[in-house]
Amino acid sequence: MEFTEVLNRRYSCRAFASRGVEQEKLDRILEAGRIAPTAVNKQPVHIWAVSKPETLAAIKSVTRSNYGAPLLLIVGCCPADAWVRRYDGKNGAVVDAAIVATHLMLAAENEGLTTLWVGSFDPALLREILPGAEGYEMVAMINVGYPAPDSKPSPMHGERKTVKEMVTRDLSGKD
Repeated sequence: MEFTEVLNRRYSCRAFASRGVEQEKLDRILEAGRIAPTAVNKQPVHIWAVSKPETLAAIKSVTRSNYGAPLLLIVGCCPADAWVRRYDGKNGAVVDAAIVATHLMLAAENEGLTTLWVGSFDPALLREILPGAEGYEMVAMINVGYPAPDSKPSPMHGERKTVKEMVTRDLSGKD
């Protein structure tokens, strides 16, 4: 699929089919997350790929955003392992995790799957469920799967600012 097609097709899916994600597709998606850029290549990010029904059921207790996806990719970061900007002490861990999560979502779309980034969850409870999550800041829960037949983008999906509203092209303020 051509990259702009991937970008334009992707939407936040809130209705998933029960069909599981094939291992080959999951492997390619995870590889996209692995090779995502991080500040100074520190890679302070971890991905939990959850597909066991009992673990998915446990995770339902940490968020109201449950849409029946057969796979969750949970992205966390370890601030202690991240690059820190020397000028103001800004830690890059969360930004790195967001970059990885975005790569995962776009790779899933490229595989013919759909996703939903969930940010509304109880991170402390999530850490209790996930093995090895101590010390990680939980950034995103990404629902991954095939869309249900009746799935469609939100009416707000197409509402975007114009380039002119979002971009300053030069320092003079002129377009």
